[in-house]
Amino acid sequence: MNIINKFNSAFWSTDIWLPPNTTWADIAPGSRPDVVYADYRDLIWPIPLAAVVMLVRYTLERFWISPVGKSLGIRSSRPKKAANVPTLEAAYAKSSRLDHKWLAPLSKQADMTERQIERWWRLRRAQDKPSTLVKFCENTWRCIYYLYSFIFGVIVLWDKPWFWDVKSCWYGYPHQSVSGDIWWYYMISMSFYWSLTGTQFFDVKRKDFWQMFIHHMVTLLLMSLSWVCNLHRVGSLVLVVHDCADIFLEAAKLTKYANYQKVCDAIFAIFTVVWIVTRLGFYPRIIYSSSVEAPRILPMFPAYYIFNTLLLMLLVLHVIWTYMILKIVVDSLQKGLMSGDIRSSDSEDLTDSSGNVRVANGSTRSKSKSGSAAAVAGTGTTGGVTQRKVNNHTADGATTATK
Repeated sequence: MNIINKFNSAFWSTDIWLPPNTTWADIAPGSRPDVVYADYRDLIWPIPLAAVVMLVRYTLERFWISPVGKSLGIRSSRPKKAANVPTLEAAYAKSSRLDHKWLAPLSKQADMTERQIERWWRLRRAQDKPSTLVKFCENTWRCIYYLYSFIFGVIVLWDKPWFWDVKSCWYGYPHQSVSGDIWWYYMISMSFYWSLTGTQFFDVKRKDFWQMFIHHMVTLLLMSLSWVCNLHRVGSLVLVVHDCADIFLEAAKLTKYANYQKVCDAIFAIFTVVWIVTRLGFYPRIIYSSSVEAPRILPMFPAYYIFNTLLLMLLVLHVIWTYMILKIVVDSLQKGLMSGDIRSSDSEDLTDSSGNVRVANGSTRSKSKSGSAAAVAGTGTTGGVTQRKVNNHTADGATTATK
């Protein structure tokens, strides 16, 4: 027990997390009648709220989004199930990708030809793929959330001085009050990431599954630390800046699944512009304030350098993701079509044995005529849009680590 207490004392040292001559008692709730400080005990609220978020999602998907998708003709059927062959199932459980070295021994054990095993394997992998309707529902839900979160964030921040002048994030720090609307903005945002952390194991499996899981956990950690350290002002700015582009990313995906190709292309073009404006325009302004203006206003302390380093790392990721997005745009313009999703299902075969490329609507076309292999990019925003956020989006500076 003494070891735990010593670790807590060392980890939460005021020399690390707070400005000079400031203690945790100085920013404890109720320590000053004129300031409403953030309460670290409130960080428990996003967990039960996450259950509410998941219930809202289930209700919307079941009774509204899914019926709308079906009315648009989106397929809800799954491929035919593969025959139950215990030997092959055991091998498939080890790895969903067929190693051709396995063919000979599996052929003997299952009493099947190698060609039959290959066909079984393709069918088994197709069986694990979610239907287009499932992916449509998932992206529609995320689009709805990001739209709500961005609008709510703008409404909450509209009358806040730091929304119009980033330097106001630092005036009077750490003695800055947390208003009720900021409290709700933080709690709901954290509850959404908690819900993503849980539902990720049931949602469409992506190639960057574990990267996004780590992203969500780091996001929650950074948001929690920024809340504890009373850095909610800059945290709220980072949140609202990152939510904006994710709306159009998810909208582009869902219109792709609905086979509205021209609408998808138009929305993706808007997404590209909004991404560049927010991630390489507004966000660097926050970086400039935290790196240049903040040291002129308040004394520096170790936690400041930790958070600012994460903000800068996120900016580097934005530059990389922007390069990837622009490559997609150029490639799509050259080949005339935006198709696919660079964050496709891990179990998804991009090509079948006949050499055809499978596109989002389930049809096939020759490789020689294929368009861009990755257009509606789930750059997780993360953290963002890496994925997500980039699929979300995806982490956000003092509060998130990419989206």
